[in-house]
Formats: sequence, structure tokens, C-alpha cells
Amino acid sequence: MWQTNFVETDTIKLHYTRTGGSKPPMILLHGLTDLGRCWEPVAGVLEASYDVIMVDARGHGLSGVPETDYAWLSHAEDVRRVIEGLQLEKPIVMGHSMGALSALLFAAAYPDLPRAILLEDPPPMWMPSSTEVQDSSQREQEFRERISGLKGKSAEELIANQRQVTPRWSDAELDPWAESKLRVSPNVCHIFRSNRDYSNEVKGVTCPVLLITADPEQGAIVTPEAAERLQSLVPQVQVRQVDDAGHSIRRDQFDAYMGVVQDFLKSL
Repeated sequence: MWQTNFVETDTIKLHYTRTGGSKPPMILLHGLTDLGRCWEPVAGVLEASYDVIMVDARGHGLSGVPETDYAWLSHAEDVRRVIEGLQLEKPIVMGHSMGALSALLFAAAYPDLPRAILLEDPPPMWMPSSTEVQDSSQREQEFRERISGLKGKSAEELIANQRQVTPRWSDAELDPWAESKLRVSPNVCHIFRSNRDYSNEVKGVTCPVLLITADPEQGAIVTPEAAERLQSLVPQVQVRQVDDAGHSIRRDQFDAYMGVVQDFLKSL
């Protein structure tokens, strides 16, 4: 039976869902506007081998909602807070998009804490000329408008529309996806104000790293050039591409994605 609870610190209250058991710990970090439950299909596969902890990031799900302080490094610090609060020993950390960059920056700041990190299509903030950095104000406004539009709909309407937009997603993806959009705070868009080149920071990563990429023509944001750049900064990075998938790689090609993930986990 999965459990839900909070890690409470002096600065933030972080909600999580945990599969439990005396198994190696694995933390899953979701993308912007998602929540921890969005990892449920993945956790359902991994719980046989891992104690999976699905965390709601600040401003998302049931976690605390600060007025400000949504910087990338604040999200990275929240990973440390979860590890310390739950007394986890050398967890594996896997993230998607925002959660992937949070995992990368966490591993750089605290190289002795993670056993390994897995990164699903993170924003390439290690690229000096990243369009993510150049267009941060525009991206913030776009996401605010998107959140506002989604909150004006019911969960049923969100699910029906998303089923048409992403017909390859399984039904198991849609309910937590819809819940996440109704719960997310517009404050999370402050994250774009901390966009910059983090190439110096990521050089501190020492643990094994898997970077999972997909097709930029279908919406994936890590290009081959960005993957090569990350490998030049963090030489132990392994890159695996999942074909015929966009930014939400695991949702577009779940079986192929899980195959890549499990192959890497077996190698640790």
C-alpha cells in the first residue's frame, strides 16, 4: 500500500507519495506543472526493486506554495531536504524536464549524496547560447497563460482534450496529469527568472548519469549538440535516445523508455 506524507522543514513543506519497503531508495522529480503522481506508471514498474518516492515540487501538488523563490537551485535544495528528512541513504534520483535539471544541479552541489541520476529531456541550461535563457520572459508569460487556461476547465474536460492531443498516452497518465494542472500555482512560473548558463555548476557531478533524449522535431528539447556539450562537461554521462517521442518521453513511448531506464539501473 503506497503512503503519502510530508517532509517539513523551516522553509518548505514538501508532499510525497512513497511505495515503501526495505529496498534501495529512488526519488522521482516531475516536470513543470506536473506533480509526483504523474510518475505512477513508472513507480508501478520500479516498486518491485526500489522504494520509490514521488515528490511534489514546491508550488505543485500538495507541497507548500512560496510567493517567490522558485529558482532552479532552490528546487535542487529541496531534493537534499527530502533526503535528509526521510533519512535516505544514497538514493537514485530520476527527473523529467524541470525535475531532471533539479536532479542534475542537486548532484553537482552534493556529489556524495546520490547513487546515480537519470535525466529525461532536461532544459539544456548548460548551453551558453540556450534559447531557454534568451527567451525566459516570454516563456514565463506563456506558462502563466497556459496555467490560467487549464485551471478554467474541469478534470474531465482536461482529460478528454489531452486524450485527443496525445493519443499515445495511456489512460493511467491522464488522471494525475489533469490533477496536476488543477493544483499547480501560477507562482511556479518564477522559475524562468533564474534561467542562465549552469555549465560551471554541472561540472561538479561525480555519480553515474543517464541522459534520455528523444526527437526535437516532436518537441524534445535536448538536441544532439546539447547532449554532446553535457558529456564534455560531465564525461561519465551516458546518452540514450528513445525514437518517435517528444518531450514527455516516457508517456509517448513507455515500454522503450522503461527499457532504457532498467538497463541503466542494472548497470549500477
